[in-house]
Amino acid sequence: MTILLLVFFLWYSSLFFQSFFLHRYAAHQVFTMSKRTEKITFLLTWLCQGPSYLSAYGYGIMHRMHHAYTDTDKDPHSPKYDGNMFSMMWKTKNIYQDINNQRITVDQKFMKNVPQWKNFDRFASSRSSRITWGVVYFLLFLTFATAWWQWLLLPVLFLMAPIHGVIINWFGHIYGYVNFKTTDTSKNLFRFDFLMMGEGYHNNHHKYSSRANFGGVHWYEIDVTYVIMRMLNKIGIIKLKPINNK
Repeated sequence: MTILLLVFFLWYSSLFFQSFFLHRYAAHQVFTMSKRTEKITFLLTWLCQGPSYLSAYGYGIMHRMHHAYTDTDKDPHSPKYDGNMFSMMWKTKNIYQDINNQRITVDQKFMKNVPQWKNFDRFASSRSSRITWGVVYFLLFLTFATAWWQWLLLPVLFLMAPIHGVIINWFGHIYGYVNFKTTDTSKNLFRFDFLMMGEGYHNNHHKYSSRANFGGVHWYEIDVTYVIMRMLNKIGIIKLKPINNK
């Protein structure tokens, strides 16, 4: 039971910071926060993502490129140009690392105001950090696992952030329903997004990429991340931009 609770907690906490911080803040900037709060959020993202930590800088730029080039050969991740989800994940990893390590030239329009904390990213993305997290997770499983099948969940913790990414960027462009006709293949994965905390409303997001709320087209489209963001806005931790607060 302890292992299942651990996986549940890390699935949703990792997902929240990927959606809240990397996606809606770094890439789309639908809200503002103080520099102090931003650095605290960097730290919380590392604590929750662990060995699969993603840089706000690398993620933010790559995701802006995804929106600009969706379903073209310049898209960092598109099922149309990759034979399977694993080749797409590998391609995405390489592009992300090239951006994050500044090995490729990026159009300035994708870099505007993207948060970057170089020293922390260097530490959080380091091999030693990832190995340390791997050891911590292994010891937790060694201590609390009560059945052999629970060990099958350990690789999920190691690859949490990429798994979240492939659910949206692969399955979210193949399966689901659409509310809006767009020029791309984006789809909403779920009527009620219990699994991805609002990220599953991918068609809605591609139609209105600057909106803080990914759901809301139908009564059952509840964007859980946005609900939390509204509470954070109410108590003054973040400030939602008025044009996106709809």
